[in-house]
Amino acid sequence: MTGSRSLVVGGAGFVGSNLVRLLLEGGAEHVRVVDNLLSSEPQNLTDDPRVDFVEASIADEGVLAALEDEFDVVYHLATYHGNQSSIANPLEDHENNLITTLRLYERLKGFRRLRKVVYSASGCTLAPHEVYEGAEAVSEEGAVPLDLDSPYQISKVVGEFYSVYYHRQHGLPTVRARFQNVYGPGEVLGAGRWRGTPATIWRNVTPTFVYRALEGQPLQLDNGGVASRDFVYVEDVARGLLACAERGTHGDVYNLASGVETTIRRLAELILELSGSGSELEIAPRRPWDHSILRVGSPEKARRELDFEASVPLEEGLRDTIEWTRANLGFIERCIAKHADREQLVGDGTR
Repeated sequence: MTGSRSLVVGGAGFVGSNLVRLLLEGGAEHVRVVDNLLSSEPQNLTDDPRVDFVEASIADEGVLAALEDEFDVVYHLATYHGNQSSIANPLEDHENNLITTLRLYERLKGFRRLRKVVYSASGCTLAPHEVYEGAEAVSEEGAVPLDLDSPYQISKVVGEFYSVYYHRQHGLPTVRARFQNVYGPGEVLGAGRWRGTPATIWRNVTPTFVYRALEGQPLQLDNGGVASRDFVYVEDVARGLLACAERGTHGDVYNLASGVETTIRRLAELILELSGSGSELEIAPRRPWDHSILRVGSPEKARRELDFEASVPLEEGLRDTIEWTRANLGFIERCIAKHADREQLVGDGTR
């Protein structure tokens, strides 16, 4: 996207910072990043004169008023990370996951230069509940259930509703990108500010397992690790976002998925093998709020309509993630240490 001007909301985060890097490598003229650093660190951002960083929420009236009709693409990646934090603080989830979307769309609806507004949706919202065998790949056209597991999932779905509404009512050129389980270099345990639970630190299963393996700590398998997920490498997701911006149909939705189902136990075993760790596997109880057992996304529509396909196999991506984590252990541990006192008050957070 040579010569393009982009706004990346949440651009200092894990996915956002990888997207910013690809935009710059592709010859972007200017990238404005708006991020309140709630769950991210400024060190994630590339030091490049084409990047303009605004440390604030996109819901801030002053930030919105300062936005001018100068962007070709807006990538809306801001979120209140993630399920467990939203269960602990549903009002904060609403403020950071939904109000941000509504206020941003209200500001953008009159812009004329915009070619695309790419909204980061959640693939977990369509996953069937309590399926223990024979998982079917979830397509984009499935029905959205009403019995969702967390305020995070609810707010991400309502964000999709608003994306469709603003396209139909105001012509806003929205495209929704449904993420599966993104992993890879750059996901910092403990990034950002305390958000009420140890999930602030132990953000997602892959970086948690990698860190614990490298530190010789046990890897805890909720419900024995029988759950499965669709793990997709972060650079693939960033490429998928670019594909949504370049070739996505206004008002439509696309899975950014590998299409490969991997159990959590197999993920743990791979990480131990690739890292050479002697860490043990420990069986933990099932998380009572999580009813999504087996889950995998269908990549067919994105392959057909966006010419996008995830290209990094899990084993290769895990090697890169382990290598990056080893090289950045000091930084990661400083981020974890910011929350140590609060974490001890509420438990170790591994469940």
